[in-house]
Amino acid sequence: MPLELLRTPPPKERADAARNRTAVLKAAARLFAERGVEAVSMDQVAAAAGVGKGTLFRRFGDKSGLAAALLDARERVLQEAIMHGPPPLGPGASADERLAAFVNAYFDYLLEHLDLIRMSETAAPGARYRIGAYRFWHRHTAILLGATDDPEHTAHVLLAALAADHVSALLPELGEERMRAGLLRLARSAMQLPDPRS
Repeated sequence: MPLELLRTPPPKERADAARNRTAVLKAAARLFAERGVEAVSMDQVAAAAGVGKGTLFRRFGDKSGLAAALLDARERVLQEAIMHGPPPLGPGASADERLAAFVNAYFDYLLEHLDLIRMSETAAPGARYRIGAYRFWHRHTAILLGATDDPEHTAHVLLAALAADHVSALLPELGEERMRAGLLRLARSAMQLPDPRS
């Protein structure tokens, strides 16, 4: 399946619904930045946005749905760079260069939005795998791993190391630099390439 088909199109909505959506997302982004994702309730977001709780829950379902909506625009930027940006993240570089660039870019994106991504991925069992963005990341990674024995499975394994809950748990112990180096080693291993340091 082409990557373009895995992208979630922006929602089509009435003008008043679009205004409410914008107000909610701005309020949520501000409150999450000020207080942290865990400390903010849906009631607080509704009050700050000036919308009713019913409107908020109907539109986003719960806080994980709100987190996913906040991440949507940020995900689109990375997806656009993968499909149409300059190499090595975009087309025009070798598969191993593109995979390393993707791991670096995704890790940067993950670190910048770690709490939001963790919430969207862990809201319910298996939530991470039902998110449209995960299907996009997985397909892109599997395409790059196309010359390996089992690209689909290997892509899941590599992306498991980039799960927000996993990164959140290990980051305090290992630190960003060590985690990034380990992820790049894992990508080289997935491509069945030798470590350049050896």
